[in-house]
Amino acid sequence: MNAFRFLGDMTHLFSVLVLLLKIYATKSCSGVSRKTQELYMLVFVARYLDLFTDYVSLYNSVMKVVFITSSAAIVWCMRRHPQVRRTYDKEQDTFRHVVLIAAAFLLALIFNERFTFREICWAFSIYLEAVAILPQLVLLQRSRNVDNLTGQYVFFLGAYRAFYILNWIYRYFTEGHHSRWIPWLAGLVQTALYADFFYYYFLSWKNNVKLELPA
Repeated sequence: MNAFRFLGDMTHLFSVLVLLLKIYATKSCSGVSRKTQELYMLVFVARYLDLFTDYVSLYNSVMKVVFITSSAAIVWCMRRHPQVRRTYDKEQDTFRHVVLIAAAFLLALIFNERFTFREICWAFSIYLEAVAILPQLVLLQRSRNVDNLTGQYVFFLGAYRAFYILNWIYRYFTEGHHSRWIPWLAGLVQTALYADFFYYYFLSWKNNVKLELPA
């Protein structure tokens, strides 16, 4: 654990809390991609299969439980909550996320650290997380106007990955050139996907105007 890893975890957690606040306070999921949330739930379940078999620390276990349960709660609200589900924009959220799942699974079968069930699931979660934000970004571009809480949610998700890249760089120089190429490459791809959003987020903050993305 180092400062960059901790800040990454906290910004990730904060992004989830922001989204939960939006849904529960406004009883609306307008502007939120259910497909992205389903992908994240799949990411956490696949990655944290070791929750009940490998104990690392209380912090580690709590964070795993929080991310699994919070993602499941968000998906449940968007699918089952009587008020929230009525605000879901199914017509705009049309990205074929099944393609992302299939591609991530295929990559995990080919490129993994060990050809075991747990390692393939771990690699699958890394590849899928790298592109899980795509349905959300596409939805925001189609709707153009981005409400404040949704914008902050996406911003903190991107910040989480940026801190993790700094964490990997720090570990590389302080832990005997520690490196794991799968999360490094996937993390760079994931961060690059946020570049356009960050640019318009910065402009909206600088000019003190509502965030709008180009169609």
